[in-house]
Amino acid sequence: MAEPGVVSHYATADEPTLRDRSWLEQQWETGRLRARDQTTGALLVLDEIQKVTGWSETVKRLWDEDTHAGIPLKVIVLGSAPLLIGRGLTESLAGRFEVIPVPHWSFTEMKTVFGWTVEQYVYHGGYPGSAPLIADPARWRSYIVDSLIETTISRDILLMTRVDKPALLRLLFQLGCAYSGQILSYQKILGQLQDAGNTVTLAHYLNLLKGAGMVMGLMKYSHGQVRQRGSSPKLQVLNTALLSAQSGDTFEEVRGHGDKWGRLVETCVGAHLMNTRAGTALEVTYWRERNHEVDFVLQRGDACVAIEVKSGRRRESLPGMAAFAKQYSPRKSLLVGPQGIPLEEFLGQPAAYWFD
Repeated sequence: MAEPGVVSHYATADEPTLRDRSWLEQQWETGRLRARDQTTGALLVLDEIQKVTGWSETVKRLWDEDTHAGIPLKVIVLGSAPLLIGRGLTESLAGRFEVIPVPHWSFTEMKTVFGWTVEQYVYHGGYPGSAPLIADPARWRSYIVDSLIETTISRDILLMTRVDKPALLRLLFQLGCAYSGQILSYQKILGQLQDAGNTVTLAHYLNLLKGAGMVMGLMKYSHGQVRQRGSSPKLQVLNTALLSAQSGDTFEEVRGHGDKWGRLVETCVGAHLMNTRAGTALEVTYWRERNHEVDFVLQRGDACVAIEVKSGRRRESLPGMAAFAKQYSPRKSLLVGPQGIPLEEFLGQPAAYWFD
C-alpha cells in the first residue's frame, strides 16, 4: 500500500471487541513515532474506521495537533460503510480530506490477476476473494451469500445505521437482484414486497444498499430539468455475483439460456458503468418514453452518451436509440454486443472513456 521506502503502520478496527477512541489514539501515536524517526515522514492506515465511535472528531483533533507540530504523518482511513464514512468526513473533517473511491474489481483486474474470461466475469462478478472457489459452485455460492451478502447487510448496514424495518431492507435487496435491469415504480416495489410502508423509506433503504455496493436505483435521464427523485428507478445490481449466487442456476445453465444470460450481461454493463464512474462527475441514468427505451445514458454536464446493450434478452419495450438521438443529440450512440463494440472491449474501458 505504501510507496517503496515509506515507513507505514496498519491497524484495523475489524475485531470482535469494539474499538474505542483510546485505541485510535494509540494507533495514531504509533504512526507519529514512525514519522519522527524518518526524514520522509510515515503513513498511517486505519481500516474499518467507521467501527470506532466518534472517530471523525478524534481524527480531526489528532490531525490538527500534527499540523501545528509539523509532524509529517500521512493518514489513510478505510471503511466498508461509505455512508457512515461520508457522514464523519463532512461533519468533522471539512477541508482536511480527499475521497478516493474503491469500487468492485473490474473485468480488467480480474482478468489480469486470475486469468478470467469475459464470460466468467459476467457470471461471477468482481469479488477477488471468491475467485479461488469458482471451480466448486456450491462453495462459491455459499461464500457470496454467507460471507459477503449476509455480512454486509447485518454488519455494515443494520448494526451501523438506524433501520426501522430490517426485514423490508432485506426483501428490497432480494427484489433488486431479482429485477435488476427492470424499471419499477416505488409503488410497484412496495406491492411486490407486500409492505404498507412509504416510498420515502423505500428510497432511503435503496440508498443504503447503494452505499454498501449492493443494489441501487438508476434515475431517469432528464436533460435540462430537475430530475425527480421520486421517479421510477431502474434497479441495478452493482456486482453480478450478488445476482448469480442467489439465482440457483449454474454458470453453464445461465450461459445456455439466452434470456437469463442477456439479463446478466446487461446487469454487468450497468455495474461496470457505475463502478468506473466513481469519483468522477459522470452520472449514469436510463431513458424511457412511451414504449422506447435506452439502456444507459452517461451524462457529463450538458453532454451525454447513449448506450444500448444487445444481449439477447427479451424486452417489453423497443430499442429507443433513434428516438433518443432525435430528441437529445447525444455525443455518441453506442451499441454493445454483436455487431457493435465487443463486450470484452467495452468492459475494458472506464465510463469516462466514451466521452473522448
